[in-house]
Amino acid sequence: MSLHPTRRFSLVVNGQDYCIELSDLSVSPVEVSVNGNLYQVTIEPTESQPVLAQPVVTAAPTPVVPAVMPAVGPPIAVAGSDRQVRSPMPGDIIGISVKPGDSVVVGQQLCSLEAMKMKSAIRSARDGVIASVEVTEGQAVSHGDVLINFE
Repeated sequence: MSLHPTRRFSLVVNGQDYCIELSDLSVSPVEVSVNGNLYQVTIEPTESQPVLAQPVVTAAPTPVVPAVMPAVGPPIAVAGSDRQVRSPMPGDIIGISVKPGDSVVVGQQLCSLEAMKMKSAIRSARDGVIASVEVTEGQAVSHGDVLINFE
C-alpha cells in the first residue's frame, strides 16, 4: 500500500521534528505517514473516542509518536503551566465538567471547546485538585486564555 499525500507538513513535539503526510481526509481510514512509517488512522467524530493509529508498514519497532503528542482531532490534552490549563485555540466554551475542589486524574475531561464547528474535549495533563474554573459556558476564549487553575 502506498501513500499518495494530499497534505504534507512538519510537526515539532517537545523539540522532536516529525514529517507528516496525510492522504485524502474524506476517506476512512486516513493514511498517515510519520517520518516514513505508514499508519492507517480512523477519525471518530465523537468526543469520547480517541483517534487510534495502527502501523501498516514499520521499518523498526521504535515508537514514532511520543505519548504527549495530542491526537489528531478531539479529544485533546492541553499544555500550560503545572498549575494552569490554557485554551489551545480560540473558540467557545460549550461545557464544563469540573468545579473547584474536584480531584481529577490525567486524561479526565475538564471542559469542552467548540472551534470552527468542531467540539474538542479539554483534558487534564496531570492529577490534581481544581482550584478555580476561570470560564463559563458560552464564553468565547482566545488561544492561551487560562481556563482552569489547579491548587
